[in-house]
Amino acid sequence: MILSTKKLSTLQKEVFVNSGLEIIDYDAIQIEFIDFKAPKKIENAIFSSKNAVTSFFSAHNIGSCVFKNAFCIGEKTKSLLEENGQKVIKMSPNASKLAQFITNMGDKGPFYFFCGNLRRDEIPATLNHSKIAFFEVKNYKTKLNSMFFDQKWDKILFFSPSGVQSFMAKNKIENSRAI
Repeated sequence: MILSTKKLSTLQKEVFVNSGLEIIDYDAIQIEFIDFKAPKKIENAIFSSKNAVTSFFSAHNIGSCVFKNAFCIGEKTKSLLEENGQKVIKMSPNASKLAQFITNMGDKGPFYFFCGNLRRDEIPATLNHSKIAFFEVKNYKTKLNSMFFDQKWDKILFFSPSGVQSFMAKNKIENSRAI
């Protein structure tokens, strides 16, 4: 039995079922877009996730902004930026690698870091340490949707650190394989 901490599409579920696997899915986190302020012209924008991109472009006063340089974490974030007409200078699989890339560029900023309330510390810590000017703009909230499960799982699919935190608030991984 497999647990997914994110609702899957019908097609995704069919892949598991057709492989003879039983899967249960739920949303371990919920996202709420929040009001934020940012300048109309941004030279360097960093996006932590596709939620940060979606929130940015859904804001009524920001929608037509184009950045000179966009940086992001993850392929889906990059794709969403490109769909919104942005040129992505660098996409990294994680925050540490992206922060290191930005540091190595030698650009002292300013950078605008669009992220959620539960973002990880790697980008701010690295930019601060390297004395690179940046402004953190929290443009969405992640809310944990913790749920207790009275069964054991062969595998548990996690999609974010917040998903892990939500699951672990009321459950233990025990002998399950975390993916």
